[in-house]
Amino acid sequence: MPLDEGPAPSLAPALRKAVRGDVDFGAAARALVTMDASNYRRVPLGVVAPRDADDVAAALAVCREHGVPVVARGGGTSIAGQATGTGVVLDFTRHMDAIKAVDPEARTAVVQPGVVLDTLRAAAGAYGLTFGPDPSTHGRCTLGGMIGNNACGSHSVAWGTTADNVHGLDVLTYGGERARLGRGLDGLPARLADGLRAFVQGDLALLRTGFPELPRRISGYALDALLPERRTDVARAFTGSEGTLGVVTEATVRLVEAPRARALAVLGYADESAAADAAPLLLPFGPLTVEGMAADLVGDAAWLPRGAAGLPRGAAWLFVETGGTGPAEARARAEEIVRAAAPGTTGHEVVTDPAGQRALWRVRDDAAGTATRLPDGGEAWPGWEDCAVPPRRLGAYLREFRALLGRYGLRGAPYGHFGDGCVHVRIDFDLTGPAGVRRFRDFSAEAAGLVVAHGGSLSGEHGDGQARAELLPVMYGPEVVALFTRFKDLWDPAGGLNPGILARPHRLDENLRFEVLPKRPVPVGFAYPGDGGDFAGAVRRCVGVAKCRETTAGGAGVMCPSYRVTREERHSTRGRARLLHEMLAGGRGGVITDGWRSEEVREALDLCLSCKGCRSDCPVGVDMATYKAEFLHHHYAGRVRPAAHYSMGWLPVWLRAAAPAARVLGPLARVRPVAALVKRLGGIAPERELPELAGETFTRWWARRGAVRRRSGWAELSETGGSGHRAPDGLKSARPALEDIREGAGRGEGPAQRHPTPPHPDPAPRPGDRPTLLLWPDTFTTYLSPEAGRAAVAVLEDAGLRVVVPPRRPCCGLTWISTGQLGRARTVLRRTLDTLAPALAAGLPVVVLEPSCAAALRTDLPELLPGDPRARELAASVRTFAQAVEEFAPDWEPPWIGRPAVGQTHCHQHAVLGDAAERRLRERAGLDGELSGGCCGLAGDFGFARGHYEVSVACAEERLLPALRAAPAGAEVLADGFSCRTQVAQLGGGGGPRARHLAEVLAEGLGRATTLP
Repeated sequence: MPLDEGPAPSLAPALRKAVRGDVDFGAAARALVTMDASNYRRVPLGVVAPRDADDVAAALAVCREHGVPVVARGGGTSIAGQATGTGVVLDFTRHMDAIKAVDPEARTAVVQPGVVLDTLRAAAGAYGLTFGPDPSTHGRCTLGGMIGNNACGSHSVAWGTTADNVHGLDVLTYGGERARLGRGLDGLPARLADGLRAFVQGDLALLRTGFPELPRRISGYALDALLPERRTDVARAFTGSEGTLGVVTEATVRLVEAPRARALAVLGYADESAAADAAPLLLPFGPLTVEGMAADLVGDAAWLPRGAAGLPRGAAWLFVETGGTGPAEARARAEEIVRAAAPGTTGHEVVTDPAGQRALWRVRDDAAGTATRLPDGGEAWPGWEDCAVPPRRLGAYLREFRALLGRYGLRGAPYGHFGDGCVHVRIDFDLTGPAGVRRFRDFSAEAAGLVVAHGGSLSGEHGDGQARAELLPVMYGPEVVALFTRFKDLWDPAGGLNPGILARPHRLDENLRFEVLPKRPVPVGFAYPGDGGDFAGAVRRCVGVAKCRETTAGGAGVMCPSYRVTREERHSTRGRARLLHEMLAGGRGGVITDGWRSEEVREALDLCLSCKGCRSDCPVGVDMATYKAEFLHHHYAGRVRPAAHYSMGWLPVWLRAAAPAARVLGPLARVRPVAALVKRLGGIAPERELPELAGETFTRWWARRGAVRRRSGWAELSETGGSGHRAPDGLKSARPALEDIREGAGRGEGPAQRHPTPPHPDPAPRPGDRPTLLLWPDTFTTYLSPEAGRAAVAVLEDAGLRVVVPPRRPCCGLTWISTGQLGRARTVLRRTLDTLAPALAAGLPVVVLEPSCAAALRTDLPELLPGDPRARELAASVRTFAQAVEEFAPDWEPPWIGRPAVGQTHCHQHAVLGDAAERRLRERAGLDGELSGGCCGLAGDFGFARGHYEVSVACAEERLLPALRAAPAGAEVLADGFSCRTQVAQLGGGGGPRARHLAEVLAEGLGRATTLP
């Protein structure tokens, strides 16, 4: 039957019978692969995850019998649309991800197509080797995808493209032929060998003259590699064919020697064209990389302190990496480049510290995502993504390209591999309406002409896909494009592999992923200020670069803990965003048609820990915790909720009611049958121990303490209504806290560049007064961990600060927010604002000991109550314990503890608040050591909810628990979050030290009592 006419109902059963791997034709599986990292969307029939080459052959045979096309997919990070399709998607990441062999003597490796690049690099690194090509997605892109697109990366000036590093390929054609590709025609089936021989002999002249020579010619098929003088390199001609000729089942790739040491020369220039003009002049010095970017891409990172993300003065920069046998040699080479470039630069910096280099490279690696958001918040998209021109023409090309953008009224931030003449850019096309789509098309055609006028290639790295293949005649002319069609037909006469890509391509303005989204904002609970109040705009933030799929345990980020455990796409931030996209598409062509009631979306979000790691770690700031709360709000509207929503979602109410009887209920909860009943009724995991209620709450302790003293402090605020009350010394603005977060952003510690703390109004301090702080009595500190609150009071007072606590307990609403009970959360938050009216009027900073509560006040509060100015005031007033000490008692000297420290940085602290002040305070107290990153796995109610225990433990086993086991004797275990402390107590073995809040450790060091004075 003809392709794309529609499969017989027997397709899925036939695949399940023939394939040992996974076959999934469900709505969720299909929705997850409708898109890659491009502007395009195509809905497949189903997904097959083959276990080996025989499975691939079996799947191809069934699809061939049913006339169904096949698309091979790796990490799904393609930016031109070539990893999407309408037939069956072969997912190689699930099973075919093995490194079969590493031969250090031959400097080769044998890999399956689903191997992630960083996995190969780690295996090769054991022998001092690496795989040279390294696109910015190196932590999640696969070797099969790199071969399909002929990926390059920042080190191509030294080690070339993927095609330069492929020795041999095992492939299967759609027709079922097996072939071993290398140099020469040996290893090919007779039909292919004879056909290629005739193909080359029949068009020798055109093959020799029709292909421009430049380092980044990725567009089209590399047919000139078949020339006799190039030893008929079939593997090279196949590399970059974007899955249209055959399916790679195994590859032998070349490895190169990795430099033992590296240095990074950062060169500043007056503008990007000056940087581009300088780039080719540096190539004779043998650099490993010559990367370029301008200030409109770097944005907030440009003001980060030197040494953290040190950028010298300038409006554009070149990153020039050098290598050596040791640090001295690498630095000497970098300094040689600095001297040679100095006459044209505005400043320079040589960075040899590995942490400093990583911080700078993060700016570059994240560019594929960050470039999609312009400085004013506008959206920008790929489409005209990665052309390449001869390096000596790059400066002139960029000047004309900027002018072309201006003529079309478009904006973009060019960056890329300046040493190879390759430029990436995301442009603010309006792809949601017909006029914008027409402009996208017209601009692309004119830009293609500009590139060709400079002797360039339409694609310099990511392939043509659907974005540029239609424009190939502009670059090659009709005769060469006709050769492309003949070449495709020779390999795939039935047209079953990735149809519409490269040969006989779809139009560049077809299949756009925005077409199916609602044209008007849907009613939602959160304000989504960064997305114009549009939930679809918030979901559109996910462009598919898939940083959330990285699984390297040594990374500093949090995102995405459930994916790192399950390795399932639906549990990644990107996967959940794709499901929400299809849910919003609904009846307009979406895979998921039951809207907010979707079980597919609910199941995918069920394992979202609401850690908010994506808010900071995702290059475009996707906030899946907020999206989850939004979805649950609508999904359960008017319906019975899970028991955990009533038990843990209403936790502040239950704890308040139980507090007077804590001395009775505590022992009772330890009776096994009683505890089992409580857990069953409350939807709590049976494996969990119930937290123990404090015998005396923090607020009760504070009230008794206030009775001993003459005045409580709060009464003074209430009597004056805030008027005339002295504001804390030094509370000039939120600048110190912002600087903490900015410094943290250089280490991936906080999202200041996307979610800044709003400035606090300037107060009028009175000379000689002690600064006054409001200590927030959060639910966890008040009822479950009052020792942390008492310790904080002791430390703050020792630092010369005056502490007040509101007599009525405010609440951040976190438990209701995380369970999607947004109506109740708003009620709670309005009551909180009323309670804190005197403190807000006085401009008091609010010290919050529990990071999750602080994060909720900083982010969720103003987004749930956008019309109440008090919400913004309270959000701006929030400080962590360490931020408050540093900001309002800068001369206070903490006690010297002098012990190593291990433990957990709370995920919300990492994502929203930053932990720079905590790091500095620990250092001043002699608490040496890094706290573990990632997520502890408990994450509020997540680890307590029935059905989550195994995932919760697996998250803890990734970083936290190994760090505790490896801790030196006598180490202090720190965890400012109650969830983190609970996870340590319940999973840490029981024999080690108790995890404590930093305030507790400091109070102990002071020798201060934390009971009544």
